[in-house]
Amino acid sequence: MTVTALCHGEGCRGAGADGRPRRRTVRDGRLCRTCRDHLSAGLGELAHLYEECGRVLGGTTPGSLRERTTGGELPGLPFNGAAADVRARMVSVLGSWGGLVAQERGLPAPPRTVADLTAFLQRNADWIAAHPAAAEASEEIARLVRSGRRAAFPEPARTFRLGDCPEPGCPGALALSVRDADRSAGRAVVCDSDPAHRWTSDRWSELSDSMEAGRAPAAAPATERWLTAGDIAQLWHTPTGTVYRLASEERWRRRNRAGRTYYSESDVRACFDRRAAARA
Repeated sequence: MTVTALCHGEGCRGAGADGRPRRRTVRDGRLCRTCRDHLSAGLGELAHLYEECGRVLGGTTPGSLRERTTGGELPGLPFNGAAADVRARMVSVLGSWGGLVAQERGLPAPPRTVADLTAFLQRNADWIAAHPAAAEASEEIARLVRSGRRAAFPEPARTFRLGDCPEPGCPGALALSVRDADRSAGRAVVCDSDPAHRWTSDRWSELSDSMEAGRAPAAAPATERWLTAGDIAQLWHTPTGTVYRLASEERWRRRNRAGRTYYSESDVRACFDRRAAARA
C-alpha cells in the first residue's frame, strides 16, 4: 500500500507562508520527488563547491589575478576564512550523515573525503529520503550548498537609490545595499550624506510615506521607482513567492529591462499599506 503525506523537505519547508501548496511525498518516503532530487543534486554540487572553495583559500576569487612567485607563499597573503570554514563544515556534516547511513544499513563507512562522502550519500539518497531525519538532511545539505556558493563565488553588493533623504535640510539620498545570494533581514536604508540618518529596511513603507509627504506641493511629480521582486522581498520582509503572487493578483505595473522584471514602487507600497491596514 502506498502512503503519502505532506513533504517537509527544504524546497517545501516555506510553502504555505508564500502561497505555494506543499507537495506530497512519494511512496513511503518523507520527501516529495522534487525535494529528493534536490537532495541528490545538492550532494553532487557539494563535491564541486568543495574544490572551488579550495581555490579561493589563499584569497583568489574567480576572475581575479594573482602574481606567481617562487619560493612558496609570501607571509601576509589574504586567507579566505569563509571558504575554510565551509570546507570544514562540509566534511563534518557529510561525515555525520555518511556515518548514520553506514551504521543503520550495515555498510562499510566511506573514506572521510567530500568526494567519497557525497558519492556514498548519493547512492543512498532514496534510503535517506525515507528516513525519519530526511527533512533535516534536506535542510542541512541545502544550507551547505548556499554557504559553499557564497564562499566560492562571492558577489559584490548591489546598491540601489531609493530617493532623497527625508530629514529636513539634508541633501543626501537614501540607498540600500543587498547581495542577491544573501538577502538577510535587518539591512539598513542609509543616507549617503549623513550615516546617522538610517532606518531598518522593514520601515521602508513608513519612510517612503514621509518622503512623499515632505515634498513641496508645487514640486514636479516624483519619478517612479522600479523595483525587482528581490528588492521588494527585502524591503517589505516578504517571501519572494508572495511578491510574485501579489504582483499578479494586484496587477502591479511592470517593466522589463535586460531580461529582468521591475515593478512600480508606488503600486507595491499601496498594496502593502492596504495589507497592513487590514491586519490592524
